[in-house]
Amino acid sequence: MSRTTFLIAFLCTTLAYASSINYEVARRDRRLQAVRVTEKLEIDGRLDETVWSTAPVAGDFIQNDPRPDDPASEKTEVKVLYDKENLYFGVSCYDSQRSLVHELKKDFTRTSGDSFEIVLDTFHDERNGYQFAINAAGAKWDAQMTNEGREVNENWDAIWSVRTQLHEDGWTAEIAIPFKTLKFRDTDVQTWGINFQRKLRRKNEDSYWSPLPRIYELNRVSLAGTLEGLEDVRPGVNIRIKPSVIATAGQFSNGDRVYTGDVGLDAKYGITAGLTWDFTYNTDFSQVEADNQQINLTRFNLFFPEKREFFLENSGIFQFSGGSDRGPNRVVPSNDMLFFFSRRIGLSDQGEPIPILGGTRLTGRTGPFELGFLNIHQREQGSSAETNFTVARFRHNLFGNSDVGVMVNNKEVQDSPDFNRVIGADANLRFGQSWILYSYLAKSFTPESPGKDWAGRVSLHYQSNQWDIRTSYTDIQEHFTNDMGFVPRTGMRKIAGFAGRSIRPQKVRKIFRNVHPHGAAEYFLNPNGDVETAVVDYHFQLEFQNGATAEVGLNKQRELLLEPFLINRRHKVVIPTGDYSFYEYLIQSTSDRSRKLSGNFQILIGPFYTGYKHTYTVGSILRLNHQFNASFTHSHNNINLPQGHFKTNLLNIRANYSFSTTLFLNALIQYNSDARQWSSNIRFNLIHRPLSDFYLVYNERRDSTSGDLIDRAIIAKLTYMIAH
Repeated sequence: MSRTTFLIAFLCTTLAYASSINYEVARRDRRLQAVRVTEKLEIDGRLDETVWSTAPVAGDFIQNDPRPDDPASEKTEVKVLYDKENLYFGVSCYDSQRSLVHELKKDFTRTSGDSFEIVLDTFHDERNGYQFAINAAGAKWDAQMTNEGREVNENWDAIWSVRTQLHEDGWTAEIAIPFKTLKFRDTDVQTWGINFQRKLRRKNEDSYWSPLPRIYELNRVSLAGTLEGLEDVRPGVNIRIKPSVIATAGQFSNGDRVYTGDVGLDAKYGITAGLTWDFTYNTDFSQVEADNQQINLTRFNLFFPEKREFFLENSGIFQFSGGSDRGPNRVVPSNDMLFFFSRRIGLSDQGEPIPILGGTRLTGRTGPFELGFLNIHQREQGSSAETNFTVARFRHNLFGNSDVGVMVNNKEVQDSPDFNRVIGADANLRFGQSWILYSYLAKSFTPESPGKDWAGRVSLHYQSNQWDIRTSYTDIQEHFTNDMGFVPRTGMRKIAGFAGRSIRPQKVRKIFRNVHPHGAAEYFLNPNGDVETAVVDYHFQLEFQNGATAEVGLNKQRELLLEPFLINRRHKVVIPTGDYSFYEYLIQSTSDRSRKLSGNFQILIGPFYTGYKHTYTVGSILRLNHQFNASFTHSHNNINLPQGHFKTNLLNIRANYSFSTTLFLNALIQYNSDARQWSSNIRFNLIHRPLSDFYLVYNERRDSTSGDLIDRAIIAKLTYMIAH
């Protein structure tokens, strides 16, 4: 390392450390006393009980965007009460204009309108917690957060309640969170980490009670304030039993009809204040929204995210290593391997459900240790044999949000010698507030493995208000096999880097909030040392004060094909072996999402292997009011190669109507020209009591050329939560 490079790195670290000292001092002053009450509170959003006037106030919120460290432009006040059963929050969000509300649905989109959010670090370990968000109409959002946002499980659902009231000068809210919803230490006196966020969408402003640097969000609980005064409260036995009844009527293209009915059961038991044991029998996921369809123009498998509730809850403990190579917004797996990918259980490679007999899961923490154990037994169906899946996770928390751990996957096929086992160790080490080192080493075991079955990675990440710099080295050997994970490509070494600069232009700050030039490079080497894939991107992004964005870029790529590549099965287009270099120009933009009508587009144009490729994507979102919103996205590929010319179209239409905060109607209609298929997924959902639902789901697929029916089904499902 040159002397200049060393001095720059040292200066960046020093400035980041100095900045963190200021915020550390500020958060020590953010202490809030909870007041015990004996009278019964009516959760109506009015804050008119006398006891609210006696509670200490958390106020003086501080912006972290757009004007870091300035006072919030609108006043926010929060008070905390509690009794034997519940923790209560009284929230007053003053506003000189009418609050912006776009949605009533459960787990609403927090960034599209005004919202208020709470984070609770109940173990006060400065790394894990619970997040609860509301808007002025009383919509709810909740999540489990681990490792200060390294894993955020937005699909976690909790029992809690909220009511809101609109006023001339803003809105108020009363929130009740039962203690049995939360995990915390079983001690007489509780001290928790706590912070609050207010989002004012028309100004695109974020403010916090305990101030945070601009690069961080509410889940940065190491900089949260402190909640004191909780005495003689207990998390409760926390027993939940959730039976379900399912009825299905289906029809296929040959005219056959099928009628089925079944029952299922989920149960949850809180063994200790930190450990939860789950059981599931006859597990059913028929109410889950359909996957968004994709067009694959690569040599590798596409990634589809997990949407099933059982596998999403407490999923953070099963995360292995981390560190995205291309910035925080990358959707695909960030480290070229997901050690445990739960979609391998109960779903075929085509995404079709495979019945699950049942299973069990143990998750939680005890002291500095985090534990996870999952065992699922999958039934036989078609070409899928009866199979047992096991995953075990152990993680030891160290120092300031660092950890080391081990993880084991085991797949056993019933009445067969086939098995797959993978064991791995990972370390995630944070130095100060800006530097993070991610690493892992893993080995797979299969019958008669020829060796070369290791995988490893090391990644270093630096982030400050101005710079985002990442570099990594990954090696996945050719015989590494992980049947319970997601591994896009084996037999490769990858060297990657990313650098981005955030510039806040003062002269044009009324229009532009951030100028973000950034670049990335990835080089994939095969076992012979040849570069099989090289990707180098240069991008320039503008962020406007209203939340709109615009971006231009140049993406360069090299592909060394050692085998012919079938790029389109339907048209039988095959790209021959060879060494190809090509590039594409990028232009994309997104308008202000807080408007009733917003839009986005992306254009990618350039040479592609032996020919040329045009990709156009356009979309829009319509929000008539807080009850109805709809969106559409259309993506078109026009690929002209000497080996063949083909076009693809992908259309996605969504419509959501919220009758109230407990009654919803959602529709998803998709068209895939490559598959020659229209698909519909229409879901009616009634939350008839907390965490208890009635679903009525209609699924249909049709041939887009003939219009003939492929299959359809009507599914009714009723669940009933019994909680103690």
